[in-house]
Amino acid sequence: MAGNSSRRGAGSKGRGKAAGSGGRIRRSLEGRGPTPKAEDRVYHKAYKAKQEAQKRQAGRPRRAPREKAGADWVVGRNPVFEAMTAGMPVKQVYLAEGAERDDRLRDILKFAAERSVPLLQVPRAELDRVTGGLVHQGVALQLPSYEYALPEDLFADGVDTNAVFIACDGITDPRNLGAIIRSAAGFGASGVIIPERRSASMTAAAWKTSAGAAARVPVAMAKNLNRALEQASKMGYTIVGLAGDAETTVGATPGADGPLVIVVGSEDEGLSRLVREHCDALISIPIVSEVESLNASVAASIALYEASLQRQPPNPGP
Repeated sequence: MAGNSSRRGAGSKGRGKAAGSGGRIRRSLEGRGPTPKAEDRVYHKAYKAKQEAQKRQAGRPRRAPREKAGADWVVGRNPVFEAMTAGMPVKQVYLAEGAERDDRLRDILKFAAERSVPLLQVPRAELDRVTGGLVHQGVALQLPSYEYALPEDLFADGVDTNAVFIACDGITDPRNLGAIIRSAAGFGASGVIIPERRSASMTAAAWKTSAGAAARVPVAMAKNLNRALEQASKMGYTIVGLAGDAETTVGATPGADGPLVIVVGSEDEGLSRLVREHCDALISIPIVSEVESLNASVAASIALYEASLQRQPPNPGP
């Protein structure tokens, strides 16, 4: 009988609290979270396949990352020969083993032999790697790293009353930079200044366009172009900027008879606001209204030419 049970609390009298599950039933109904992926379940065949794949991968030798062809490489038979004949500096010429000999390749080999240019024959796979997979036609030319001067190096000897510098503000086309350097050499400029950021640098295209002038005219790289202009101004240089809206023309460049810095802006945006503020004067090149602007390198050439005319001593006459 129920009343005779010896279990505590079983009787009708003095009945206590019924024994509970302690939350075990409730916890068993909560679930176990999201189902693991098949490849993460040790008993699944996908897990075993993943482990086998990892073992195979670990046994393979790791490949070195492919080097991308940088600005110091010229690839292809015609570009390499043109670069060599243009007087560009050459660190080394790479020739793929078994490359088919044609007239252009023979010209390259002859030119290299006559001028003692270092020539290295390598497997084609190695040439593919160092040139970043570009179409090299079995030959590539490596340029040495360009050693930029510092703006303070250009001004280190004090103010030269005959010194003219070209500063580039936002010139991003290396061919334009090379043409500016060529014009700077042609008109006797003392150097070219470029900013570290948002500017073309001395790439193979710049070297080629300069037609060897980059070996004669120092190019300084400024961390901050405005600071370099401030330094030049404090030393006594007149800073003039080329601007299409300027009322003063290049034929009357202020300070052209003394130390001068001519700043050339980009074709699209011209001089930046801060650079304009650091200029002592703005000058323009008169052109017909149908033409919006001139190429930056052409504008630099005209400004340099006009400055050279104004520097010439007056003819005393008969």
